[in-house]
Amino acid sequence: MCNLYNITTSQDAIREWTRAMQDIMGNLEPSLDIYPNMPGPVVRNAPDGQREVAKLLWGMPTPAERVKGKADYGTTNIRNPQYGHWQRYVGIEHRCVVPVTSFAEPSPTPGDKDPETGIQRNYWFALIDERPLFFFAGLWTRWQGVRRVKDGPGDFELYGFMTTQPNALIKPIHEKAMPVILRTQEETETWLTAPWSEARRLQRAAPDDALMIVEKPATQIKFPQQAPAQSSLL
Repeated sequence: MCNLYNITTSQDAIREWTRAMQDIMGNLEPSLDIYPNMPGPVVRNAPDGQREVAKLLWGMPTPAERVKGKADYGTTNIRNPQYGHWQRYVGIEHRCVVPVTSFAEPSPTPGDKDPETGIQRNYWFALIDERPLFFFAGLWTRWQGVRRVKDGPGDFELYGFMTTQPNALIKPIHEKAMPVILRTQEETETWLTAPWSEARRLQRAAPDDALMIVEKPATQIKFPQQAPAQSSLL
């Protein structure tokens, strides 16, 4: 499951691609690694009908039967939108697109661990070496509940993104799924505006040549450990 991705782009580029007229997210760092239960930028349709850039917390509400303990750390990846829990979120009012320039999948090789932390190292994927902007097809919602026990209940705006079967590049590294990737303005517009019967067709693997590996475990830096998150295969 994809539980780490990077954004190295400008807010102007995000707004231009998505035709967003409003920006309420604040400043975007020049390069930002996003982990589960951290805030990240999305583009969504605001209640007033305007397209806007906003900063939400990564991890959609988890199906109740899968929540363990008193906190819901969130579901980052959504595989089966036909599952009853997710059906409430597939309308255009809950769809968003998530800007990305590269994303990570843990190495499947048991020995690919950081010797100091024991954390599994990652493969990083992008469209090309220069890591241009693209988007994940996402969902978002407002939610009340507990994300961290120590913080207690609160009001949140949450997002997650769709996954699908992996293509030939991803499958040897993560055999179960890959993110739903939107590579053109037309695809992002369809995801944000089309009826679900049309938008759902975008939940398909990217062509085998659409991505490349831009970093392998032997060449990458270390990353800090973050709060646990769940990936939904429901």
